[in-house]
Amino acid sequence: MAGTGAAGARHQAIAARPQIVWFRRDLRLADNPALAAAAAAGPVVPVFVWCPQEEEPWAPGSASRWWLHRSLEALERDLRRHRLRLVVRQGPALEVLRELSAEVDAAGVHWNRLYEPAAERRDRRVKRELRAAGLQASSHNAALLVEPWEVSTAAGEPYRVFTPFWRACMAQLDPPPPEPAPSLQAPERWPDASPIAELGLEPEVDWAGGLAAEWTPGEAAAGERLERFLEQPVARYAAARDLPAVEGTSRLSPHLHFGEIGPRQVWHEIHGRGIQADRYLTELGWREFAHHLLHHFPSTPEQPLRSEFERFPWRDDPDGLRAWQRGRTGFPLVDAGLRQLWETGWMHNRVRMVAASFLVKDLLIPWQQGARWFWDTLVDADLANNTLGWQWTAGCGADAAPFFRVFNPQLQAAKADPDRAYVRRWLPELDTPDYPAPIVDHAAARRRALEALRRVKPG
Repeated sequence: MAGTGAAGARHQAIAARPQIVWFRRDLRLADNPALAAAAAAGPVVPVFVWCPQEEEPWAPGSASRWWLHRSLEALERDLRRHRLRLVVRQGPALEVLRELSAEVDAAGVHWNRLYEPAAERRDRRVKRELRAAGLQASSHNAALLVEPWEVSTAAGEPYRVFTPFWRACMAQLDPPPPEPAPSLQAPERWPDASPIAELGLEPEVDWAGGLAAEWTPGEAAAGERLERFLEQPVARYAAARDLPAVEGTSRLSPHLHFGEIGPRQVWHEIHGRGIQADRYLTELGWREFAHHLLHHFPSTPEQPLRSEFERFPWRDDPDGLRAWQRGRTGFPLVDAGLRQLWETGWMHNRVRMVAASFLVKDLLIPWQQGARWFWDTLVDADLANNTLGWQWTAGCGADAAPFFRVFNPQLQAAKADPDRAYVRRWLPELDTPDYPAPIVDHAAARRRALEALRRVKPG
């Protein structure tokens, strides 16, 4: 009979050895496949490894580091309620995991997958080396409804257009119900750990007060935000999502990025309550599409997917870039969005598109410079979503908006903010002499952008 005799005793001994859970951007206890697998196999040693060098050239920016600090503190509190600790270490992930495995005599290491190019390369090496050392090493999916390699075109190629991609996803989509936090057993001894404060995550810029006033990181806060969204705003999402003065969006993006809540949880909460929210679920689809593209086209954070845009005659305009970053362009909707970003670490999605269009089309400043600013200042800075959004605006990526579609900031403001409530909130000097004159003539800038486009069009 299985499990008896010497073999069964050896199996039980292995199962009783600790299991390391390598937390990254899955900072939650519920619906966490890596944590559940570890808990089913033995005592759990949760660990967070800080090594931003392994994420270069896209190590977390200032706003992300602010959020990460507080999210780790929230995770630590949640683990303590289960009589566990969060072991915080600094250094190369493989080296740290090897050391910890030896210190606690671990049987295995579990983690949830990431899809950024640097993380994928690192994780493949970690898995290979840990297994070679005789450890179990397993990765899981906590972040996506459909992983990038699970859908492809009829020709076996990755998708480049959203609608057929999402149609293919929906045809096979049946996400398993999210699991509650598992029962957790502590190891017999704990290894040394560093305090979270020693990681040096706090930003040195003057916006921390604004972030703290706007956001509460952590799994509990993520659940509360989802609940508030499902109580009222989701019902009017399709109409209100384009109105920046209205609380019409979920604002779950930073919680999803850091894995304080997972897309399966959102999906099942909506369907379980019988809520008709197809338009909102399509936005989750765009998040899936962004990760699909990043996985299959890993050079796109730096290079345009459409190669002809490598010849685009971008301008070097540090003064224009600075005016845009600080919300001093003289175009109120653009400026309000950049002020909102600086103060709160977030910008309404419709305004993001208008602000991005202004940078790359009115000013002809390379989209990569805008992407870098967003990367440093957004609390929901996500490499897949950031890349997709900027290449979409610049017309150089998958399913991109045609470059000749140049947003008119004044017309967009009239549609999205007709009573000017949004711009007045973020631009208190709007109707005073202190507000700057427009730094470009939009009509002339549009003509210049279209002329630049003609230079790179194929044929």
